[in-house]
Amino acid sequence: MFGAVLLVLFLSSLDQTIVGTALPRIVSDLRGDNLYTWVVTSYLLTSTVTVPIYGKLSDVYGRRPMLLIGVVIFLVGSALSGLSQSMGQLIAFRGVQGLGAGALFPISLAIIGDLFSPQERGRYQGFFGAVFGVSFIIGPFLGGFLTDHASWRWVFYVNIPVGIAALAVIAAVLPNMGRRPGSVRDFDFLGVALLSIGLVSLLIGLTEKGQTAPDGQLYGWLTWQVGGLILVAGVLLVAFILVERVAKEPVIPLDLFTTRTTAGTNAAVFCLGFGLFTAVIYLPRFFQVVRGISATQSGYEIWPLLVGLIGGSILGGQLISRTGRYKALMLISIGLLIVGAWLMTHLQADTNGVVLWSWMLILGAGVGPGLAAYTVVIQAAVPLRRLGVATSTLTLLRQLGGSVSLAIAGTLFNSTFVHQLPASFAAHGVPAAVAGPLSAAASSGNLSSLGAGAQLAQSPQLQALVPRILAAIHEAEALAIAQLFWLTIGAAVAAFLFTLLIKELPLRGGPALRQEQLDELAAAGVPEPVSPAAAAVTPAP
Repeated sequence: MFGAVLLVLFLSSLDQTIVGTALPRIVSDLRGDNLYTWVVTSYLLTSTVTVPIYGKLSDVYGRRPMLLIGVVIFLVGSALSGLSQSMGQLIAFRGVQGLGAGALFPISLAIIGDLFSPQERGRYQGFFGAVFGVSFIIGPFLGGFLTDHASWRWVFYVNIPVGIAALAVIAAVLPNMGRRPGSVRDFDFLGVALLSIGLVSLLIGLTEKGQTAPDGQLYGWLTWQVGGLILVAGVLLVAFILVERVAKEPVIPLDLFTTRTTAGTNAAVFCLGFGLFTAVIYLPRFFQVVRGISATQSGYEIWPLLVGLIGGSILGGQLISRTGRYKALMLISIGLLIVGAWLMTHLQADTNGVVLWSWMLILGAGVGPGLAAYTVVIQAAVPLRRLGVATSTLTLLRQLGGSVSLAIAGTLFNSTFVHQLPASFAAHGVPAAVAGPLSAAASSGNLSSLGAGAQLAQSPQLQALVPRILAAIHEAEALAIAQLFWLTIGAAVAAFLFTLLIKELPLRGGPALRQEQLDELAAAGVPEPVSPAAAAVTPAP
């Protein structure tokens, strides 16, 4: 049973890493360079928006039907994505895939809360963090291998046999845990509409930041495509909060933010999501652009980060289960994250590989324990009837933190790169007559380090300067990436302060939790959940 849940989680996390390697081939075959980012954005939008909705529905109807529905929709979207004949079709079908993916991660985490006592959850949540790390290792390799030796379409088809196996086990043995009293009439449809439109506006606005407009200019914070949509999102989300205050069955209960522990946990997870995504996205870029290696190989150059993440997640989960304590572990892990991020601010184009590996290992070790610990905290702090919505809210905030950080990181990266480039040209002996136009091109957003190098190589008069120019561009790129880790430090310090607010609650053992479950079900008039397999062998009265 637990293995099937891990398979579901693996499906969700693998899809986030396997597609990236195949994207260049996909846009080449389907001729959609101008729609490149929307292959990812459509999936991100639908999967993020549906997270709290699935969480709430799973609290009403139970985990098993919602998880089965999510997996089926995800597999249908995967099959349709593989059959796509145009970029428009692929973007639409990726959106369908995301509609199912929104169920996979939060409901899988909630199932652990249903199946195991708080004292046991840390051990199993730690394995979830490990699966997340393993997907980052396998995804780039599998995506590259399938694209090179079969077809990019198999990047989507590979989900189908794994998903079918998970479906079979879930349908056969998973009890319908988490089902609480509720009515479709009481469901918060207005809240869902406001939240969905608000999040879509926010995510599209953040995605468009830094993109190139038809007139060649970049969309800035004050354009309607960015600032306008973010303003609309702000208005809608304020309206959402007002609606949630009076809703009978709110999709995100506001009392999840009214106690020190729940508010501190949610805020800390948002900050850690903000800090983590910078490293995951920009470190592969460092290896591809500055070190000049392939996209697939760059995924393996960050292996120390993933080793630290996986090891920290498993070890942290085991320590929580053995000791029943978690606050000190969380604070120590955030301290490691701050140290690792500070070391990464010293990144340069010629940083020794072994030294860089040690920095990434510390960084990953600082992230790993939090993947398990904060979920354990929120599940211990809320009533059982709120387990699904509390877990999904935590997932939503982690994803939103990452989305916001990528928008800010993109702006900081571009400004730092432009600022560093003239000094880097001078340091590498590039004449001002050559450096000036290149710096101006960078300021207007028209300079890509690799693209500029290719153009210069075609000019016989400047071929002798190409090594110096590329070295200067790579150094500026490395320094710009290094500065991004100050965002990670700031986010980690904020997470540390929010974690201090958390009250360390005693983790109940199995019998106490089981009795609490039975008491809640009896009070609501809901029968005790029985797995399909057990029901099949129970003799009729």
